[in-house]
Amino acid sequence: MSSSQAEGVIRTIIREIAQTCLSRGQSLSETLIAFMVKAVVLDPRNQFNVDRTLTKQDVQKLIELCVDRLMDQTSPTLNTIKMQVYFDMNYTSRREFLEVQQKVLQSRLPSLSREITDSRAKTREDLKSLYGKIVSYVIQRSNLGSATDISTVRETTAALQSVFPQAQLATFMSLLKQDKEQQLSELALIVSGIRLFNKDSRKGGEGIQNLPAALNETLPAAAADIESELAGCERLAWQYTALLEKICERNECPVHPDLLKQALYNTRQHEAFLRLILADIIQSAKEVTRLQSDLKTRMTLLKDTVHTKTTVPTSQVFPHFTALASLWTGLEGQMLLLSMLTNVASGLRAFLSAQSLLSPDQVELLLHGLQVQTDADRYHLLKFPLTLVSADSCEWCFPESTAHFEDVPLQYKGFCGFTLVKNNGLLLPGNPKIGVLKHKEKYYAFSSRSAAYEFASKADEFIAAAVEMAKRQPELIQLLQLHQEFASVTPYSEMQSGEKLLVKTISKSDASMQTETHPLETNIVKSYEWNEWELRRRAIKLANLRNKVTRSMQTHASHMRRHNSTQTFLPKDAVSQTKRDGESNVPKAQVYLSGLRGGTNMMKLDLTRAVDE
Repeated sequence: MSSSQAEGVIRTIIREIAQTCLSRGQSLSETLIAFMVKAVVLDPRNQFNVDRTLTKQDVQKLIELCVDRLMDQTSPTLNTIKMQVYFDMNYTSRREFLEVQQKVLQSRLPSLSREITDSRAKTREDLKSLYGKIVSYVIQRSNLGSATDISTVRETTAALQSVFPQAQLATFMSLLKQDKEQQLSELALIVSGIRLFNKDSRKGGEGIQNLPAALNETLPAAAADIESELAGCERLAWQYTALLEKICERNECPVHPDLLKQALYNTRQHEAFLRLILADIIQSAKEVTRLQSDLKTRMTLLKDTVHTKTTVPTSQVFPHFTALASLWTGLEGQMLLLSMLTNVASGLRAFLSAQSLLSPDQVELLLHGLQVQTDADRYHLLKFPLTLVSADSCEWCFPESTAHFEDVPLQYKGFCGFTLVKNNGLLLPGNPKIGVLKHKEKYYAFSSRSAAYEFASKADEFIAAAVEMAKRQPELIQLLQLHQEFASVTPYSEMQSGEKLLVKTISKSDASMQTETHPLETNIVKSYEWNEWELRRRAIKLANLRNKVTRSMQTHASHMRRHNSTQTFLPKDAVSQTKRDGESNVPKAQVYLSGLRGGTNMMKLDLTRAVDE
């Protein structure tokens, strides 16, 4: 059977299951039905073979099993799966939610923006109508009041005229469409900032909600409600865990152990979702505090800028108005995010079956004389880490020797895998303080030292057994984050009703190969050259230059233009030194001539002193 035919069969199965459930009074989503089909096929007790084509009997059996599971309203497993589907289909992370809200806000404006940018108004009435559309665009873009409120329209029009008079419409219409859209966005931000400034100055702000005060009131209340609900959920999970441990140890079974485990899964899943919602609310509260501080600071700067001034340059005040509008938009996003989180938390209560399984009096009676340990008690129970044994085959991580130990991603959401397998599905929180096992780039925490040693000795067997446990209890796939172990099971938020459901698990592995560049020596071309410049050089060598003559001439314009330089070696300083100082002094020659004045006989007298004197 081809993939398209298989998808058609699956769509038919899902459609028939939905119609059967609807005829029995249950309207179920295709996403829930699609996951239930996967869960039934994966369960080895149903004996479905994913390697062969489904027969008519297999299809009929699959439909009946899915309908039976989906119609069992008392099953904690079904409620847990419904809770998981509901959460994944309605919860969105903070960043994604704010991005989606921004896109939703902008999706309401394209038609109005197109009317403004494509307008060819010429008459006075057409220009007036165009200006009114711009006012409506600014109100809808800023989300400050209603476009049908007269006071809001008047205030927005007055603010817009102060920065964009109607006389500038001719210049606006001469712009390109892209420039028009950009100017509209800038005008919306500036006018929003002006209205917010007027509201703070008590000179306007009609229809603008006091978001800071509303957030300061609703955020603590929402956080307190979630914390109270989380505390009750944790207390119930601790009680069910203690009760299951009592049953495992003493073989006492006042209620069916499977129902208790399914109720524990339901409670633990609810606890995980509430923790995620509470973390988002706390982060939102921090973001609101930052936004309010920045808004107050920006408002103070703006008041100082325009204080006692009749005219202020636009380059000084427009950036402040734009920043005010952006900060207010951030507060609006946090308000919408808080509304989404509270709605999701409220919707989760419809899928709580653990609380209805046993009444508080029954739980107290069953736990009589038994100490209920909290997760914190289990964490602080062991004070010393593991003793390293068989370190060659096992790698252990400890808080003292591992950087960012708190951020290590633990498998099974931090629950003990050994207890999960040995106690037939019991969930006990692991204690990372005693040591975390690193096996095949994955980290495992355990509830005791003995559990850690036994799991480490046969890690692959325990991991496979945990996967088989999840096949029998499909809610564990989402609760313990085992999607990587099931290639044919995708998260609910990524699932579509028409995708492949009966797919065999895909095993992946890294593979590599290496080949020689030239396996055969005879195929190597020695003269091959890839460099283009080397080929050009060879081409120049091959050119016939024997008949080519190069001529040059010197002109007055180029005379003495060349830079010349010479290099000389300076004479060295030469000296000599002897052992004795010697000198000589001879008499100065003195000769006297007599008879030079009128005489005829001239005499020459040598008066030089002798050398030996």
